[in-house]
Amino acid sequence: MSPLSEDTIEKKLLHFPDWEYYDNALHAEFEFDNFKDCFSAMSRIAFECEAQNHHPDWKNVYNVLTISLSTHSAKGVTEKDFKLAEAIEAIVEVQE
Repeated sequence: MSPLSEDTIEKKLLHFPDWEYYDNALHAEFEFDNFKDCFSAMSRIAFECEAQNHHPDWKNVYNVLTISLSTHSAKGVTEKDFKLAEAIEAIVEVQE
């Protein structure tokens, strides 16, 4: 899978207002009401990542989840990253 051009990434990001592109990856930060809700979303996201065989770089501090997506084998952002971002958005939306 080939990395997308920066122009293509910027156009696709118009449909993902919670995400930004920098450092050759897609980045988002989600804040939840508490740690339990954040961890619950992370667990649901983990199952989706396994289903897609695509795994984020992420960290959690109390009620905040920070996610970075890039396709390491392609050395950049690919369609796989946008597919996972879309699934993450659906999961986080349900939590809210």
